[in-house]
Amino acid sequence: MKNLHDLVIGPPLPTQRIAEERLGRVRALAALSPDALASIAYANQEIYLGLAAAGAAGLAYAWPIALAIAGLLGLVALSYTQVISAYPGGGGSYTVARENLGVNAGLIAAAALTTNYVLNVAVSVTAGVEAAASAFPALWPYRTTIALGLLAAITLANLRGLREAGAVMSGPVLAFIATYLILIAAGLIRAGVEGAAPRPVPPISAGLVAPALLLRTFAAGCTSLTGIESISNGVPVFKPPEIRHANQVMIAMAALMGILFLGTVGLTEALGVTAGPEETILSALARRVFGRGPGPEAAYLFVQGVTLLVLVVAANTSFVGFPRLASVVARDGYMPRQLTLLGDRLVFSNSILLLAGVAGALVAAFGGDTHALIPLFAVGAFLAFTLSQAGMVVHWWRAREGAWLPKAALNGVGLLATGAALLVIGYTKFLEGAWVVILLIPLLVVGFRRINGHYRATAAQLTLHNKARIPTVRPLDRPRVVLPISGVHRGVIAALRYARSISDHVTVVYVEIEPGRGEHVREEWKAWGLDEVASLVVVPSPYRSIIGPFLDFLDASDRAHNDGQLATVLLPEFIPARWWESLLHNQTAWLLKLALLYRRRRLGRTRAIIDVPYYLRK
Repeated sequence: MKNLHDLVIGPPLPTQRIAEERLGRVRALAALSPDALASIAYANQEIYLGLAAAGAAGLAYAWPIALAIAGLLGLVALSYTQVISAYPGGGGSYTVARENLGVNAGLIAAAALTTNYVLNVAVSVTAGVEAAASAFPALWPYRTTIALGLLAAITLANLRGLREAGAVMSGPVLAFIATYLILIAAGLIRAGVEGAAPRPVPPISAGLVAPALLLRTFAAGCTSLTGIESISNGVPVFKPPEIRHANQVMIAMAALMGILFLGTVGLTEALGVTAGPEETILSALARRVFGRGPGPEAAYLFVQGVTLLVLVVAANTSFVGFPRLASVVARDGYMPRQLTLLGDRLVFSNSILLLAGVAGALVAAFGGDTHALIPLFAVGAFLAFTLSQAGMVVHWWRAREGAWLPKAALNGVGLLATGAALLVIGYTKFLEGAWVVILLIPLLVVGFRRINGHYRATAAQLTLHNKARIPTVRPLDRPRVVLPISGVHRGVIAALRYARSISDHVTVVYVEIEPGRGEHVREEWKAWGLDEVASLVVVPSPYRSIIGPFLDFLDASDRAHNDGQLATVLLPEFIPARWWESLLHNQTAWLLKLALLYRRRRLGRTRAIIDVPYYLRK
């Protein structure tokens, strides 16, 4: 098992290596920006699908909507540079909202970011598969299976560690940026030579352009802003100086996003590009720019290939951002503490597996359909944006140091812009599926509160600083021991020896599920002279259950002795040499242990349970 683990995941890394696992600017850009950069694939598609319902008149609004979204992008990016500088410890919107707006606001931000990270993974892999299926239509029926396979690959890359994941992501991200910059340049040359083309009416119902349609399209296009948060959440993954490097990557990412987004939307309009029913708008744009023929076809396929790759690795943004967020929230006691633990490869393995599992379930539930997932997407991101901006305004107001007023003004404008966008997205996408996220976020907050309540109650009961319950170290009386057996073998002898070392009162119990078998065990017990060491009790089980009759015997034995204590149960258990050999045995000792552990509330007292393993050789 260890050799297989080392082959697939890699050998464990010492804690001292954690500084070496941090990322430089290029690898950080590759690890943290794919979500934002690749969002042009589905944001452009949603803008096109939204406006195409109104025909050529509707499609004419693509450029103004793109400009509005790009302006919002610049504003949010500048605002987050201030978050990075003020809160370099990571946590992003959660940390900002919790420290400045209170715990509830912080938990709402954490819930919003959690839903956004999960949806980003699902949307990214499904959009990547759709890009590939646009070039090879035969793949459309297999989108879900392919998407789940790609999700498994990206999960494995992240389990192997930050540096390895960053190295894997760098190639596709840099290829995507270069390819689309070339595509935009080639498209501008073609548009300059051919002139602006009249846009044909797409084969979809045409109609008047209503304000509601424009708002809905704007809301769908705002999915291009998802992923900006990840850099402020992941500041600790940067090499020193963390703040400067994180801000540089933030500005570079926003600039590239703006160029790619405006460039592709502008070319789509200038060249009069429309897409068929089983093709994305970016696929149609690539065909239009490069033309037809063997050479252009190869260029088109290359564009679709890098689009697929960058959309797949776009999920990596969540695999870097969510574990960091979860570790911060878990340290505060609002998520399971297992999410704070670093795995063998110095990454938060539990968070990575949790994220992959939930995202995979979403992909399967929605049949790998990006368009069905999009309405759920942007609500969480913009709720987190809005809370972050509000928290930063309060932060600057409280600090009132240096140039705090311009900084507060910038975040204030960001608050108004993202808040307005959140209202538009929530209103226009509510019936299309956004209601699911709007309902889910409060449920997650309640869950966070329940987790924290459990940890607080546990700490209150375990603390030694409780004058009403002063602990004592006075030794207990020697226990009575009950030893359940399945037969007479070496494992039982080892357990019996241990039982006699801690008690003068040992009772051995055999639960007879096969009539007549109990007498055979009794004879074997006597044949080995064990009846002189400990008494054997055979408990009949007419319904072939082991656990129920054994627990009834324990209760009867405790009542009969009436000595103020519960008998200690000593469980002999043989351990096979290979892990798979455990599957060949019925695990009765494990089931008994579970049953005994979770009876404590009814009993009101503590029963000690001791495992005595006997290891089998290969």
